[in-house]
Amino acid sequence: MEIDILSRVNQLSEQLVLWRRQLHENPELSFEEYETSNFVYEQLSKIEGMKVEKGIGVETAVIGTLTRGIGPTVAIRADIDALPIVEQTTHSFRSRNNGVMHACGHDAHTSIGIAVATLMGELFVKTTIQGTVKFIFQPAEENTDANGKTGSPYLIEAGVLKDIDAIVALHMNPEREVGTVFIHDGYSMANVDVFQATIHGSGGHGAYPHLGTDPIWMLGPVLQALHGIVARNISPLDAAVISVGEVKGGSASNIIPTEVFLQGTMRSYTPTVRSSLEQKLDKAFSIVEAFGGTYELKITHGEPALYNHPEVNAVLKNTTQELYPLMKIEEVPFGLGGEDFSHMTYEAPGSMIFLGCAYPDGVKRDLHTPIFDIDERCLPIGAAILTQTLLNYLLGNAKLPEKRFKKENLFAS
Repeated sequence: MEIDILSRVNQLSEQLVLWRRQLHENPELSFEEYETSNFVYEQLSKIEGMKVEKGIGVETAVIGTLTRGIGPTVAIRADIDALPIVEQTTHSFRSRNNGVMHACGHDAHTSIGIAVATLMGELFVKTTIQGTVKFIFQPAEENTDANGKTGSPYLIEAGVLKDIDAIVALHMNPEREVGTVFIHDGYSMANVDVFQATIHGSGGHGAYPHLGTDPIWMLGPVLQALHGIVARNISPLDAAVISVGEVKGGSASNIIPTEVFLQGTMRSYTPTVRSSLEQKLDKAFSIVEAFGGTYELKITHGEPALYNHPEVNAVLKNTTQELYPLMKIEEVPFGLGGEDFSHMTYEAPGSMIFLGCAYPDGVKRDLHTPIFDIDERCLPIGAAILTQTLLNYLLGNAKLPEKRFKKENLFAS
């Protein structure tokens, strides 16, 4: 069955840009994506044969399903939320919502997801392909709610990934120009953990420090120990970071406080390193006991490391090479940022690719910055790769992956 995806994607490229700009102008924060989800719902509802559902797991989630006969069940995920950032681009379509911006490319992810749904809808009408495709438009990738959860776990709990044989996603990559894609096997983005600690002393008068215990003084050796964990306790071959982002203590120049608060983040790739960081962190804070102090330490586990299934990656890589023989494929990890798509790749074999979107002018427009931007020529490329990948599974041109993880492999929180 010969299906020319590239030709159809090129015909859709102008519409892709319009979708992206519409979304970019109207960004919404995590769990508040009401207009965005309405927009997605409207677009999916135009596709013949598409079953569209809203509010599964999260009020602003949108799930589209195409199905016929017996065959594989595959899925694509696109995140739809924006960030609390004041946009500083000069585009005519810059954000209309002051203080909110699509600074992580979710507008591009969503428009690509709509394009993939449109193309697959046409294929279901014009061909006899068998199987099921789910189009998952997920809220709240960027932030958690009062329960400490992002959107992905809620969708999983609601059964959205039930019976999924493979799931794919992409992310904008402003580190590389259009024409490059990162496809990396295994752990590719970090476990994200947050620690909060309070060091307690007796406090006292600044003129008589010898009469009490000083938590600010104790903080010094604690910080040295914290910053030495990765440097001297973790193998240089393992990805790991500990960063302190906030320190609070004291109220006046002549008062030694009774406590100092600090918080920061730990990043790692493997469950072993994640566990080791936690143990070493506790030991670092225990130093204060030798100086007459006490401490409280709380560690909150966020997203697990993104694990890209090698068998799914092989399909993505082969598909990319078939469609774009000159595309540069870099098999490198994506860094120590977090991505809640990771929850999904522990439930079903899946993979995320990073798609080059930088302008060729050398200006750094990094993720989560006020000047983040994309070269929109990346949009049809992303749509083509994901559409052809899903199609290859449905046509039997790609072997379905075997499960890589079970829930018990996850680091217990």
